[in-house]
Amino acid sequence: MDLDRYASDAPDDDAPPDARVCVVATQPATFERCRAGFYPAPRSYDRTRTRFEYLAFYRTAPVSAVTHYARVTDRTEQRRGEAGPMDEADWEALIDPFSDERTVLVFELGDLVPLDAPVENDRNGVRGAWYCTVGDLRAAGTVSELAERSTGG
Repeated sequence: MDLDRYASDAPDDDAPPDARVCVVATQPATFERCRAGFYPAPRSYDRTRTRFEYLAFYRTAPVSAVTHYARVTDRTEQRRGEAGPMDEADWEALIDPFSDERTVLVFELGDLVPLDAPVENDRNGVRGAWYCTVGDLRAAGTVSELAERSTGG
């Protein structure tokens, strides 16, 4: 269980309810990189060309729920082998299992904000990228409810 929402130093859940969010699935290694301040996406993924202010994270394990979101503070294109936010270990863990692309867009993130109530998985999780608002994240209790409020899901 993730206890971030009970920590006294957790950032406030104070994003504007109408702010646009991209919801993505993250495995544990990817979520740890999000905690460290970045989320990479192969350049061919639609989320690299779509406008949004926040990323929200559906965690495949250990909770199978959307648990956090973060403000996107910057976007940096990085080619494999060039200096940037990702090192070779990041490429091997985060990109190689899913894509053979050599260019990614790295979303640089503010602090991860725990949702007061996680959006629990009641179906097949999140696949691809879904777009909604922060208000939609707060209102949805389940992935099915979030899918009804989202586009791309």
